[in-house]
Amino acid sequence: MAKVELKNVTKVYDKNVKAIKGASLTIEDKEFVVLVGPSGCGKSTLLRMIAGLEEISGGDLYIDGNRVNDVAPKDRDIAMVFQNYALYPHMSVFDNMAFGLKLRKFPKEDIRKRVQDAAEILDIDSYLDRKPKALSGGQRQRVALGRAIVRKPKVFLFDEPLSNLDAKLRGQMRIEINRLHTRLQSTMIYVTHDQIEAMTMGDKIVVLKDGVIQQVDSPLNLYQNPANRFVAGFIGSPAMNFISGELNASNDQTHFIAENFQLPLSKEISRSLESQNLQQVTIGIRPENILDGNTNPSPSNHEITVDVVEPVGNEVFLYFNTGGKNICMRTSPDQIYRPNDKIPINFDSEKLYFFHPESEARLV
Repeated sequence: MAKVELKNVTKVYDKNVKAIKGASLTIEDKEFVVLVGPSGCGKSTLLRMIAGLEEISGGDLYIDGNRVNDVAPKDRDIAMVFQNYALYPHMSVFDNMAFGLKLRKFPKEDIRKRVQDAAEILDIDSYLDRKPKALSGGQRQRVALGRAIVRKPKVFLFDEPLSNLDAKLRGQMRIEINRLHTRLQSTMIYVTHDQIEAMTMGDKIVVLKDGVIQQVDSPLNLYQNPANRFVAGFIGSPAMNFISGELNASNDQTHFIAENFQLPLSKEISRSLESQNLQQVTIGIRPENILDGNTNPSPSNHEITVDVVEPVGNEVFLYFNTGGKNICMRTSPDQIYRPNDKIPINFDSEKLYFFHPESEARLV
């Protein structure tokens, strides 16, 4: 397998449109790395440059220690799985999986063994004689995966391969691809706009925005220690809540003051914020860290009016408005609420995040 290194890689299209702005990234051998971000952030462009399908405008790309900027895609020893399955409808599953090996003049017995082994790994060995039209969406995606596996490449590249599947099947295929990575022990780079896919699949996640890498970290550390407001808001479902307000220091106590509530801050946090001479600040808090005063014994110093109730089974999301912002909190399904109910709430002060109002960098 192989280590992949990007050193200050850029991509500039016609009319000076910068899709990738100086990306530097190291993907270790056998690592499963997920590139995630909103549409237009440059994640697929970055993947296609690794594949050789997009020319690199600047910087260097190394695969297994070799600079491959000018190496043709077929010579990079990579295999790519696309969003659409790209199967030949007139060929059987076996022939679709074997097609690339036949082009490379592999011996027939070697082709047969590779296809059979890959089909058994993916549990599609009983479908080898079928045509793609006789398969379900999940089975077709397995065939596309099998076509990549038989190549035994140094690096697997996945470009949003589950986007065309329904929610249940996406969940099943996430597990299949994770199992595949464990079994093959190969380097895999996976692109998605779905942060749940990223969190559940990646050893390491690369968050992009506007062609710039925002943070590279493990899933748990991205969730607990986001580098800036964008990462904090993108990772996590439902998203982190943000409230903008002012800092007010009086009588040896600093408060965060928003439109209709104020929040006392610890001395440690107060000192850190005061050292940066900020009057305005944005706080972030995740839905699970807004505490329901009816079920939590801590004293509540705010009251909210419920706008929307969203039951999702083992938990319920309540939405309310403060300062013109829609805020989400997570509650237990044992407590029944309806729109217009008034609820006492409090914030878990140990789980607050603070962001600069202009740069959006994390402050504390």
